[in-house]
Amino acid sequence: MSVEQIPDYPFSNPSALEPPQQWASMRDGCPVAPIRLASGDQALLLTRYADVKQVLSDPRFTRRLDADDAAKVTANESGGVFSTSSPNMSGDNHRAWRQLIGKSFTAKRVSAMQPRIEAMTEHLVEEMVERGAPANLVSSVGFPLPVWVICDLLGVPDSDRDRFAYWSDTMLSMTKYTQREIDAAQEEFAEYLRGHVAAKRAEPGDDMISELIEIVGSLDGRLTEEMLLLTSKGLLVAGHETTSNMIGKMVAMLLADRTRWERLLADRSLIRPAVEESLRYDANPGFGMPRYLSEEVEVADTKLPAGTTVVCSMASANRDERAFDHAADMDLTRSPNTHLAFGVGPHSCIGQSLARTELQTVLKVLLDRLPTLELAVPAGELKQREGLIVGGLQQVPVRW
Repeated sequence: MSVEQIPDYPFSNPSALEPPQQWASMRDGCPVAPIRLASGDQALLLTRYADVKQVLSDPRFTRRLDADDAAKVTANESGGVFSTSSPNMSGDNHRAWRQLIGKSFTAKRVSAMQPRIEAMTEHLVEEMVERGAPANLVSSVGFPLPVWVICDLLGVPDSDRDRFAYWSDTMLSMTKYTQREIDAAQEEFAEYLRGHVAAKRAEPGDDMISELIEIVGSLDGRLTEEMLLLTSKGLLVAGHETTSNMIGKMVAMLLADRTRWERLLADRSLIRPAVEESLRYDANPGFGMPRYLSEEVEVADTKLPAGTTVVCSMASANRDERAFDHAADMDLTRSPNTHLAFGVGPHSCIGQSLARTELQTVLKVLLDRLPTLELAVPAGELKQREGLIVGGLQQVPVRW
C-alpha cells in the first residue's frame, strides 16, 4: 500500500448507528492495516477479534505512548485517556494500583449503590416527562445520571457537572479544541482536584477519594500524590463520559427497530443480555485502544517490530463473524456474549460493573415508566459527536 493509499483514521460512519465500511473489508483482507492518525503519524489498525484480544492481553504491548518513536494519536496533547501512563505504573505497581482501586468497584459496593442509581434515574425521567415531548434523552438522562453516580462515588459536588463536561471533552479531544484551550482547561481541572483532595484530607468522608488519600504512600511510595490526582481525574472522566454516551446509543439502537423495544417490554429478563448486546453492537465507540510495542511480536502472521504503535478496534472485533454468529445482527438473546467493549487483560475497564449497573437500571426505568417511548426523528438522522476520542450521539430526540 502506497503512502497515498493509507487511509485516515478514525473512519467515517455511513450514519451514526452504522459501522464504517472499512471494518469488514479489513477483517477479511487486511487485518493488520496501516492507518494515518489525526497527528499525521502512522500506526497499524487491528480489526479481528482474535488479534485484538491477543494484543490487549500481551504485556509486550504497553501503554507507553509517550515513547520517542510512538505514534501520536492527536496533533494536540490533551493530557487525556491515552497519556496518563506513568513509568511507575507498570508490572507489579500497576497490579497493586488496580487492586486498591478495585476495592472501590467491588460487586458489593456497586450493588449497594443500585437503589440510589435507580432513584436518581426515576427522578431524571420524571423531570423529562414534566418538561414534555419531544425530549433529548442525552441531556435529560444520559449525561446527568453517570455524572451524579461518579460524583457520588468520588465525593465530588454534582453541582460542578457542567465544568466536568468541558474538562472531559478537552481531555478526550482529537480535533475539537486548540492546544491553548486544552492547556487552560487541564490546569483548571488539576487545580480543582488539588483543592478537593485537600478538603477531603482535612475532612474525610465515605467516598473513594478519601479512601485513596489513606493509602497514598502505603505502597512504598508507589501510589504518589501525582498518581492520586491522575487517578481521580481519570475516574471522573472515564466514569461518566463513556457511560453517558452509551446510554444514548443503547436507547437509540433499541428504538431504531421498535421490535427490539417490544421484545423487552414483553420480557424484562432480556434487559441484561440486551445491554451486553448493545455494547457489542455499538458501531460508534470512538477511537479504540492504542498500544506501543516494546519488542518484536507476531500478530496475524505478521511480524511487528519493536516501536510499532497499534490501534485495537474493539468495536470491529465485536462484529467479527469468526467470533460471533450472525455478528451483523443485533440479537437481544445472544449468550454467551464475550464482547470486548470493556477491553480485556490487565488494562480492562475497572468500572465495568458500575457501567453495566447504570445501563441496566436506565433501561429498566425507561421500560417501566415510558413503554411507548420512540425516536422523534428517523434513526438515519441522528448525528454523532465529532472531534473526540470517544464516540457518542449529539442528541437522541424521543417522544412517548
